[in-house]
Amino acid sequence: MTDATTQDSTAADGQYTVQFDRLDDEPLSVAIADAVATYRGIDVVDLEPLHYTINADALERLFEPRADGLRTGGTVTFEYTGCLVTVTAEGGITVEALRTDDD
Repeated sequence: MTDATTQDSTAADGQYTVQFDRLDDEPLSVAIADAVATYRGIDVVDLEPLHYTINADALERLFEPRADGLRTGGTVTFEYTGCLVTVTAEGGITVEALRTDDD
């Protein structure tokens, strides 16, 4: 995991939140995989590829810097390897367990 994804990490209420640097060279998809692997306590290579779940290229483009600066609003939430992942335009990645009908 890189410094960009480990800064400001918290674990509260069964959630794991990290802040990613939107201006860093590390792809958002890598930061997401690192966050999910850390939350689940497994090696990132044991995860299924992110692109099996969501169009990672589109996700990257959605949150990349624009000609007029950084996007200031918006979130994307999706399921990935048994987790609910939320990415914010402000640079947050939150990972939590999927809720089931039994919860």
